[in-house]
Amino acid sequence: MLHRRLTGPWLGVLAALAGLTANAQTPALNSAVNAQIDRAYPALQALYEDIHSHPEIAFEEVRTAARLAAEMRALGFSVTEGVGKTGLVAIYENGAGPTVMVRTELDALPMEEKTGLPYASRAKAMSNGRESFVAHSCGHDVHMASWVGTARTMVALKDRWRGRLMFIAQPAEEILQGAHAMVSDGLFTRFAKPDVALAIHTTGEAAHGRVQYRAGPAMSAADTFEITFKGRGGHGSAPHNTIDPIVIAARFVTEVQTVISREKDPREFGVVTVGAFQAGTVANIIPDQAVLRGTLRSYAPEVRVLLREGVRRTAAAVASLSGAPAPEVNIIEGVGSVINDEGVIQRVDAALKSALGADQVDVAKPQTPSEDFSIYATQGVPSLTMRIGVAAPEAIAAAAQPGGKPLANNHSPFFAPVPEPSIKTGIKVTSAALLALLGKR
Repeated sequence: MLHRRLTGPWLGVLAALAGLTANAQTPALNSAVNAQIDRAYPALQALYEDIHSHPEIAFEEVRTAARLAAEMRALGFSVTEGVGKTGLVAIYENGAGPTVMVRTELDALPMEEKTGLPYASRAKAMSNGRESFVAHSCGHDVHMASWVGTARTMVALKDRWRGRLMFIAQPAEEILQGAHAMVSDGLFTRFAKPDVALAIHTTGEAAHGRVQYRAGPAMSAADTFEITFKGRGGHGSAPHNTIDPIVIAARFVTEVQTVISREKDPREFGVVTVGAFQAGTVANIIPDQAVLRGTLRSYAPEVRVLLREGVRRTAAAVASLSGAPAPEVNIIEGVGSVINDEGVIQRVDAALKSALGADQVDVAKPQTPSEDFSIYATQGVPSLTMRIGVAAPEAIAAAAQPGGKPLANNHSPFFAPVPEPSIKTGIKVTSAALLALLGKR
């Protein structure tokens, strides 16, 4: 529970505000929030289209960060740039009260956009040594516009709450490194350590105007692995004189799945994926090594340990079976599972349902992708991430029909959120949560 986990001077303040939570989003306050959103939206649409048209990849988000910094300074926030390389921290003080952090991401993906929108990205950047198109195909541009819109709303309604807003714009979420970079650069020591952290994320699987959240695991932990299987190369016509690392690696690809099917509790989530298999150069030569790369996904910490150990053990076993040298197994620790704090949800649930309508609020299913918002929770900050729908309702209905066109979800080159209702929903839910957590006068 939130009141058991928080420490410091605002424990009593938050406990006192708990009684206000159920009424934190009254019809009058809803109307005030909506009026502010409508007033600000034309500028937010322009901001969204500009960011969408000028995406930048991880740790290169210089233009994007500068644009957001200017927006926040104009609102009266104290802004520090260059936190965690290209991140920024914007603080707004509004009297004595708790500190609530709101996170947005800055980075885009190294991929080509194929939406055909008039403001579609044609930007390019160097990624992994190659030139690539760049596109906001994960919805971070929606997040940023909602983030600025929420800041505008909260400043306009500053007589209705008290405390400190800590708005952070985080780099490099797509490579799961930005949150760690900001924390390592003193996010919670140079600046305030928040009492609560909030974030939103788009989903193309839900209609705009809807929000989804749940207590407990929301997104999976992610680790990566690289295995170099060593053999003895030779002519393809004389395999008896070789130790074929391709056969060994292929055996690993199939055998490692028994860690999932025969060692993991079937009631727990876990996935082992081999995404790259690199070996050999020509048809008639057996190479002397094969390299595999893959990912491990889980929710529970014990499953995460099981998958790591299973990969190491299986790799060693298949190499030994062929009389090959021990393989080189490198498991790179990624991020933990995103865990939504039940106490935070209890404090904001009524306000969110009041802001959108209870029929627009869904209990989310745990998601199998990963993201580094979990880093903040590991620093002792109770957190909540909410998924907002961005698809047109008619597209949802059409996709549900037999033979219907599949929805373009996050990371698709055709991912195209409907901007206005999506951005407005992001502002409504984040503002409602902030007003519930920070109270009203």
